[in-house]
Amino acid sequence: MDKNYDAAVICSGFGGISLGSTPTAMANMSAVSQRYGYSAQAFIIVPLVCAFFIDLANALIIPYFIGLMQ
Repeated sequence: MDKNYDAAVICSGFGGISLGSTPTAMANMSAVSQRYGYSAQAFIIVPLVCAFFIDLANALIIPYFIGLMQ
């Protein structure tokens, strides 16, 4: 990503994704942003990646595994 503040906020969002879901990522990024300042880039990238790419991957992977169980 880079070695700047935006990357740090994105990493806190990734920690939230790892803990559970998009709302957790947003809560982590909000906590960091309240303390150190806002990062517009992070608040655009992380929700898009969570909502778009992960949902598309789930739409392809889940039916595959359901097909394996039948």
